[in-house]
Amino acid sequence: NSLTYSKNKVLQKATLVVQSEVDKCVEDIMKEKNINPEKDTSFKICMKACLLQISGYKQLYLDVESVRKRPYDSDNLQHEKLLLKLWNLLMPTKKLKARISKQWADIGFQGDDPKTDFRGMGILGLINLVYFSENYTSEAHQILSRSNHPKLGYSYAIVGINL
Repeated sequence: NSLTYSKNKVLQKATLVVQSEVDKCVEDIMKEKNINPEKDTSFKICMKACLLQISGYKQLYLDVESVRKRPYDSDNLQHEKLLLKLWNLLMPTKKLKARISKQWADIGFQGDDPKTDFRGMGILGLINLVYFSENYTSEAHQILSRSNHPKLGYSYAIVGINL
C-alpha cells in the first residue's frame, strides 16, 4: 500500500513491475531515494524480495483467474476425465452408471449433469475438488459422510466449489 499510494511515480510503478524487470526497478528506486548500496547493503536484497512477492502474487492471481474463467466443457476429454476421477475418488466402491445420472446427487451436485454446477468457478471448481479428494482422501470421505446428515446435511460438491 505504501508503494501504491506514494506520491512518487517511481514507487507507484514498482507495484506493477513484472518479474523480469525487478532488478532494474530496485535500481531505479535506490537512485530516486538516494540510497547508497554500500551504506545500506540489505535494502537492495529486501526490496527485490518484496517486489518479487508482489509480482509473483499478481501473476498467480491472473493465472488462477484464467482457470476460473474457463468453463467446464463436456466435449473436452480432460474435463470429463477429471470429473470421473472425482467420482472414483469419492465413491470408490460405487460404479457410476452413466455420465449424466441422478447418482451425482450422492456427492452433492444439484442435478443429473454436474457440469451445470461449475458455472461460477469454471474448471477451477472441479480442479479444487479433485485436488482435495486426491490429497486429503480420508478427510474428503469423512466430510462427504457428514454432508449426508439428515438434519445438518449439505451438498458436498456445491459447498466444495464455493469454498
